[in-house]
Amino acid sequence: MDLLKRGKPSELKEKVLQFGEGNFLRGFVDWMIDKLNKDCGWNGGVVVVQPLDKGLVSMINDQDGLYHLYLRGLKNGERVEETSVIESITRGIDPYCDTDGFFKCAENPDLRFIVSNTTEAGIEYKSGQKSDDFVNSTFPGRLTMFLKRRFDAGLDGFVLLPCELIDRNGDCLKECVIKYANDWNYGGDFIKWVENENHFTNTLVDRIVTGYPRDDAKKMCDSYGVQDNIIDTAEIFHLWVIEGDKKYAEEIPFHKVGLNVLWTDDVTPYKKRKVRILNGAHTMMVPAARLAGLETVRGAMEDEAVFSFMRGGLFEEIIPTLDLPKDELVKFANEVIERFKNPFIKHYLLSIALNSVSKFKVRVLPSILEYIEKMGKEPKRLVFSLAALIEFYRTDEANDDAEIMEFMKNASLSEILARNDYWGQDLSFLMSSVEKYINIIHANGVSEAMKAVCK
Repeated sequence: MDLLKRGKPSELKEKVLQFGEGNFLRGFVDWMIDKLNKDCGWNGGVVVVQPLDKGLVSMINDQDGLYHLYLRGLKNGERVEETSVIESITRGIDPYCDTDGFFKCAENPDLRFIVSNTTEAGIEYKSGQKSDDFVNSTFPGRLTMFLKRRFDAGLDGFVLLPCELIDRNGDCLKECVIKYANDWNYGGDFIKWVENENHFTNTLVDRIVTGYPRDDAKKMCDSYGVQDNIIDTAEIFHLWVIEGDKKYAEEIPFHKVGLNVLWTDDVTPYKKRKVRILNGAHTMMVPAARLAGLETVRGAMEDEAVFSFMRGGLFEEIIPTLDLPKDELVKFANEVIERFKNPFIKHYLLSIALNSVSKFKVRVLPSILEYIEKMGKEPKRLVFSLAALIEFYRTDEANDDAEIMEFMKNASLSEILARNDYWGQDLSFLMSSVEKYINIIHANGVSEAMKAVCK
């Protein structure tokens, strides 16, 4: 079977430099740019830079940047499956083998956007780095070198769209660049150019990208009639929130092709929405669902007691604590439930349960505290989820720091709730409710306990 290839060289202008060639960016950003090109005539190509010395660039170049993206999930209650050939990547660069080719991109006047996904650890500053040591530099260090080449060429700056999952990712990246510029004596004019001619945005990305379909790849290729070694798969849902000047939305007009990309003055409430609703629903549900003997998120959604418990927690206890318009929150929550029901994704509860104590502190506890402050009473389902978490840690399935697991398994309830270092404050004021829920779990089982708390 022939390898997937272009019939003729790409004529796209290379407008985007992308640090990262992995599944997520190819199933998210590059798919969006492909839609811009095909539906809006944007005519923008993506040059992919491999951030590590081993990666997919050679496989991407073998296929002239082409690959199939298979989207699958639920939309308005209906199963949806979509396959398309993504054509936005023009080429890949391995900067370890072609450092000159990488820096040459800085001299391209068409280049306007820089996208990155170098993992949460990628945006970091390390002292003692050298400006002539590309191989051993961090990603922000390499970016600083690249920006310096751009500055020396007398060209305009960039709009930077980092997708790393850290708080205020654009601000962090800019801070690292400025530190390296100072370390390397690049001069005040360069630093002024970085600050005034480049726009570092803070972003929030949301899509489950499941990557190469190992079990189905051969069948897919047979149906395509070509060999594709870098097939990507993802869910239907997508969201990109970008904190930045809305004028740049006209330069890369995702809104014109119906994509769920939101430019805003403040990404914070959207991050809070995701953490409280999406991540919070996971964390409040998982210990109880696992205690009930369930294995996957989808299985939990098909269990009447767990689903009713989680849905009530979302709509009656979490959403009332959030500040965005209620219709937006309800829409997002309903989308989350559809994503949880996705028949194509096997998301194991025990995977989500990793480090549940710290997750509860960030994802669920703030909703409990704000609900009490606003409503003057406890949110019974969310407090029940704390009881279920404590019971879950008394089993052998919890996976956390060894000290936390040992303590949670053997300490008294009063000792657990009083751990300021676990919860950020003393939760002894929840003692009577948590104890009551634990007693109901022991007496009737977790499923009946959930039904009781939902009445």
